[in-house]
Amino acid sequence: MARVWSQPLVVVRDVPASARFYAQILDAESDHGGEEYDQVVSEGELILQLHNIEAEHHHGALADEDVPVGNGTLLWFEVSDFEAAATRVKAIGAVIERDVHVNPNAGQQEIWLRDPDGYLVVLAGPSEYRPRP
Repeated sequence: MARVWSQPLVVVRDVPASARFYAQILDAESDHGGEEYDQVVSEGELILQLHNIEAEHHHGALADEDVPVGNGTLLWFEVSDFEAAATRVKAIGAVIERDVHVNPNAGQQEIWLRDPDGYLVVLAGPSEYRPRP
């Protein structure tokens, strides 16, 4: 069976600031660096790409600058140490939409917050639904 890995890319207004934000809340790091594009990685694995909304590169514009980004999009990350992640979120003063709670459907802890561009971000604790090696 083929394996599939997601590589979400979101447009942002300030790539370095967004990279710092995600690296902090996810205990991850910037792997590419730059004003127009960056990759956030965890233990060497790509977990998020960030692209400046104004940079067109080889593909043209990725979003309309006059339309708010993120409407209907949730960036959802499962983290192995939920308590530490929630502590990091609060330490950087992120805007919290739903504080720590247990999702009644998934049975996992979650915290919902906003990133610097207004994307809704969910950090969730380990799930029994994710197969582990």
